[in-house]
Amino acid sequence: MYRNLRMGLLLAAGILLMAGSTYMVWRAGSAQRAPAPQASTDDAVIRFASNPEPAPRIEVHDLSGKVTSMDGLKGKVVLVNFWATWCPPCRMEIPELIKLQQQYRDQLQIIGVSEDDEADQVHDFVQKVGINYPVVMAAPDLIAAYGGVAALPTTFIVDTEGRVVQRHLGILDGETAEREIRSLAGLPVDVRVEHFEDTGQIFSKNVDKATELPDVDFTGLSPDQKKQALRTMNTEGCTCGCKQMLAQCRMDDSTCDTSKERAAAIVKETKEGAVNRPASATPTATP
Repeated sequence: MYRNLRMGLLLAAGILLMAGSTYMVWRAGSAQRAPAPQASTDDAVIRFASNPEPAPRIEVHDLSGKVTSMDGLKGKVVLVNFWATWCPPCRMEIPELIKLQQQYRDQLQIIGVSEDDEADQVHDFVQKVGINYPVVMAAPDLIAAYGGVAALPTTFIVDTEGRVVQRHLGILDGETAEREIRSLAGLPVDVRVEHFEDTGQIFSKNVDKATELPDVDFTGLSPDQKKQALRTMNTEGCTCGCKQMLAQCRMDDSTCDTSKERAAAIVKETKEGAVNRPASATPTATP
């Protein structure tokens, strides 16, 4: 039943894709609009993390039995692409990934991580489509190593030193990806490179470092109240179906009305909690 429901939702997402918008599919089963790729807000700018973390050191066997190791790929730019055959947006971006792998085969290695259930089905799809990069089957430890993958497709960009410097949710923008590859590989690029601190844009575990969240107005809160509100958003789950904390949902999907409304309510409750506290109540210090 769940499989049929998921396929129905994905078919609807595929129809929406034909309208020309960028979409992704939440692993929880609901289809939602993806935010614009983080590195393409301005066509003249690409962005990488200033505090990159090493890519997970996991060895996996691809569908042909070959061992793929992140340690063995240092010196190349690596794109770790989480996808599935049942995901329409994932299928739409594959031709672009094939093109990039062919064009930059000396500087780039793409690794596809399939979240399908059946390896034989994935193998047949790889052969049919002509995927020219290794594809491995996702395992719980691999997904966890990348901080959890809430939506498909999701692509992590790894630099030549083996550090994760960017993450893209939804269909990968080919032009942006090519610029990132060229920049990281030391090839000429026609864009400016900027850096940002990863506060959940790449790894969800870093979201507790964020002092601002998309479309969340902390105006009127004292510094301690703001910390309290952020702490609540980092410990309360979102009910939209993404299976993430509110703060991470805001970071990943700024179009989510559920997390937006709840975040606004938390700010209001935090503010009113201080204003409306009974005079006899003993103030509680906020760490």
